[in-house]
Amino acid sequence: MDRRLTPANKRVAAQHLRGQVEAASYVAGTEKMVAVPLADLLSAPHGRRERQLLLGERVQMFEERAGWAFVQAEKDGYVGYLRFDQLEERRPATHWVIARASHLYTEPDFKSHERMNLSMGSQFRVIGETERFFETPLGYIPRPHLAPLDRLASDPVEVAERYLGVPYLWGGNSIWGIDCSGLVQAACVGVGVPCLGDSDMQEAQTGRALSETAKLRRGDLLFWKGHVALVAGKGRLLHANAHHMAVAYEDMETAIARIAAQGDGPVTSRRRLPRLRRRAGG
Repeated sequence: MDRRLTPANKRVAAQHLRGQVEAASYVAGTEKMVAVPLADLLSAPHGRRERQLLLGERVQMFEERAGWAFVQAEKDGYVGYLRFDQLEERRPATHWVIARASHLYTEPDFKSHERMNLSMGSQFRVIGETERFFETPLGYIPRPHLAPLDRLASDPVEVAERYLGVPYLWGGNSIWGIDCSGLVQAACVGVGVPCLGDSDMQEAQTGRALSETAKLRRGDLLFWKGHVALVAGKGRLLHANAHHMAVAYEDMETAIARIAAQGDGPVTSRRRLPRLRRRAGG
């Protein structure tokens, strides 16, 4: 079993894993949600960052111990540890942030003090609205920055383009820092395509494989060992990469040659996303 997707440690495991893994106890888990703008999902308490979770994202918590929560993210099944104080009781979300970034205000007035900085993808429950703001239990967000959860984009590259210039960050999943697989996951989620968290998982399960001779089109994925990029069209890639240390466009042939020259090998596969869901109301 892939430890990244297996909710089990030496003390506790998810109930459905009884008979498959050894643990002192097996539990159903408790539904929680992320209560801070950005939370690092760690490999162990005080350990290495594996991925990140945004405000409002849902998790199943299997253990709370010494201030740490052992959880599995609902979005992609990724398992790890969050600080327990970064979680709260789950509430149903109705909207998400579709702008690159936004602010949460104390009042429905852009001159009021902002309470939080928000990344694209953060989720909220809207409980009211004014002419210019949506009201949430935490405060007010400008109306153009929120959309219903079922309002999806039709082009994954257009979603990824909202992250142009965002700094490269290993394990990052926000507008404050993102890596190659985080960018691809954000693009897929934005169009309603399920997508796992790391590039090797994405290469194995996202979309369908293309032959080496297939004509690439906008939105296709190119994989290397440890890297993934989106085909932006016209011989260009869009990817979060350590060469530019940012989300950037790059000539496809130049990128392929550069990656091979730096010792990371050739393209290992090409994949095409499934048919995209229609944009709600569009």
